Amino acid sequence: MSRRRKDPLRVMTVEEQEVLGQIARAQSEPASQVARAKILLAVAEGQTYQAAAATAGRKSNDAVSQLVSRFNQEGLAALVPRHGGGPGVKYDLAERERILAEVRRQPDRAQDGAATWSVSLLQKALRRAPDGLPTVSTYTIWCVLREAGLSWQESRSWCETGKVKRQRKGGVVEVTDPDAEAKKTDREGVYNG
Repeated sequence: MSRRRKDPLRVMTVEEQEVLGQIARAQSEPASQVARAKILLAVAEGQTYQAAAATAGRKSNDAVSQLVSRFNQEGLAALVPRHGGGPGVKYDLAERERILAEVRRQPDRAQDGAATWSVSLLQKALRRAPDGLPTVSTYTIWCVLREAGLSWQESRSWCETGKVKRQRKGGVVEVTDPDAEAKKTDREGVYNG
């Protein structure tokens, strides 16, 4: 005998059913989202939570109950997994922008003690700035710079990959390498420049 459902599935809109159907049949969507879409469609067809879990290869009807409750509140956003545990994200978009703003700033020889940025010099500058990041690591800085498309150049500074500034008769111009993306991601994301 099944228990009475505390939070039964609300009536889905036609659009929600279409989107769930597309995701449930998709080959390229993340497996967790496909499974959640299959579960919600099975519950909408009137299957029990246990049977709906089985259609998606899952075992827990409690997880189905939680998914149904979340879908009732959030709609299709319930398909996207939340943070799965572990330490939370420490540096969000604002902190990442702060790191990038610092690297775009030309270092002051008197204040920073160098003419170009290194990762450790960026770390020192960010830690001592009043609006800085007092606990930022060099690894975090390196990751943010790489995600932003910056790489360490032979000129001993961080530059946007594929873009260089050249001195011409008319002044300084920015030259872009058309093959920069291919060079950046060649051999499984390892830079070969």
